[in-house]
Amino acid sequence: MRAQILPSPRTLTKTILLAIGLAFELPDVAARVAMLGLSPPLLLYAGLYCGLVACLWSAAFIRVPVLRWGWALLFALAAVLIGSFQGATADAMSYDAFVTMIHSAGFADDAFAQYAAALGWSSASALFLLPGLGLEPGARTRLPGIIAIAAPLAGLAALSALLFLRGGEGGRGLPNGWVGMAYSSLVAFEAATQPPMTRLPVRIAHDREGQPRDIVLIIDESIAGRYLDINDPAGVRSGLASPPPGITVANFGIAAAITHCSFGSNLTLRHGGTRDAYQRINATMPSIFDYAKRAGFATIHIDAQRTGGALQNGMDDTERRQIDRFIQFDDIPVIDRDMAAADALIAALGNGRREFILVNKMGAHFPVADKYPDSAQIFGPALPRGEAAAATDAKIPDKLYSGAGSWRLYRNSYRNSVAWTVGGFFDRLFDRARLNGALIIYTADHGQNLHERGDSGTTTHCSPAPIAEEGAVPLAIIGGSPHWDAAAQRHFDASSHYRIFPTLLNAMGYDPAAVRRQYGEALDSPAADPGTFNRLFNARLGRKPLWVRVERAALARPPASDYSGADAGKTRR
Repeated sequence: MRAQILPSPRTLTKTILLAIGLAFELPDVAARVAMLGLSPPLLLYAGLYCGLVACLWSAAFIRVPVLRWGWALLFALAAVLIGSFQGATADAMSYDAFVTMIHSAGFADDAFAQYAAALGWSSASALFLLPGLGLEPGARTRLPGIIAIAAPLAGLAALSALLFLRGGEGGRGLPNGWVGMAYSSLVAFEAATQPPMTRLPVRIAHDREGQPRDIVLIIDESIAGRYLDINDPAGVRSGLASPPPGITVANFGIAAAITHCSFGSNLTLRHGGTRDAYQRINATMPSIFDYAKRAGFATIHIDAQRTGGALQNGMDDTERRQIDRFIQFDDIPVIDRDMAAADALIAALGNGRREFILVNKMGAHFPVADKYPDSAQIFGPALPRGEAAAATDAKIPDKLYSGAGSWRLYRNSYRNSVAWTVGGFFDRLFDRARLNGALIIYTADHGQNLHERGDSGTTTHCSPAPIAEEGAVPLAIIGGSPHWDAAAQRHFDASSHYRIFPTLLNAMGYDPAAVRRQYGEALDSPAADPGTFNRLFNARLGRKPLWVRVERAALARPPASDYSGADAGKTRR
């Protein structure tokens, strides 16, 4: 009688494999339990968790191999995806972050290199989950076939409905595979139910008289506003603080980005989304290239980040067709890409044609240890070099959880990268470019949390709960009318990305009143700006954007102690 009750060896093996795979996620479960405490929500969470585990166990005993292995593959892949993110950020993956990751799929290869340790840990979990689900169940399994097939479908439907009702929130501490599949279901649901968006033509009247010869928007990558010398005495040399005679720089100080991730900021800078209507405007209104062409400018996009014609940050084929010259640097080493971008910009400024030029710089995105040549290593001690020289944005060093010492090395490498990619870029531009008659706006896509306060974690931006530093960026205007100096003084440390698009349209000759009605205030407007960035750019499923204010007083200063003392500069070559 007892022998009939005991599970078969195969059933026991599958159950043990699933248990081990889920055990990798126990720290996330413990964090959720600690957050809820002894409360009724804890009972609800425990019931949901156990129910999802039961549904997972049922899927392991589906008799149809293609269905069973299909669930196994989907669950294991979703577990790797969610687990890698959460291991890298030390926080739960939100639906907003999941959507951003989908939009940033072009950087997947770099992300794999960046988060090797987190990816390895989540992959180890999947190595147990995959056979635990996929192996053929034992002959003596008593679970009815209809229950085995229906249970995982019911679990996925229930979790997806819960997340939908909660605006994408509520997945913290639940099995990663279920969360990943539920997020995917929500994305699919949104795509199927959203009405088709039609991109509208340019409808604002314009006057071609009095326009600058060239208009340039330079979007740097991962530049913390306070780490430049134009914004803090402890900042590194930017080339902007003391420009050569005849070149004017109107410094707007530290400004608020659109959001703290590259995708949202770049997409909105190109399409003019406002705080109140960025989703509609970004999806339906003309791009800056469309406006430029309508105003009589040739269009150039200088992309120092991607290669091989790859598009990024929400650019599609329709927008790409509005660009007359699309410049990338396939054969240029990563550390020289910004110098190549400067040379391409210099050539465009000197060709005698009227052009709008958008530059996406390589900037100081990680790996900061290999974003500058040996000759430019000024600050030390710094991170080891030569480990990711061919990567565009990969490889945060291992064991950053160890605290302030590792982040000190990181910040010094970051300073070296900024000095090279910003200071070196503008030195080259100012020395060789023909800037008379050109209007150049310089900013960065987002700021950086460089953990100056000694807090733990491995993320510098795109975190689920960002601090002000992640949205604090530089903002300056080079050249143009003398009135920009007065505007910069009036709005010093009190402006934002949201004012750049209207400024560009005004410079192209579009009717300022119509521009203001559609896109808001320009950089020279007397009206005050909220000075906030959006920490929930993918505000979906009924959720509203969440705003973080950028104020200089709240931002950590670059610690000079990072590179002072007996060991300062010891890694310089």
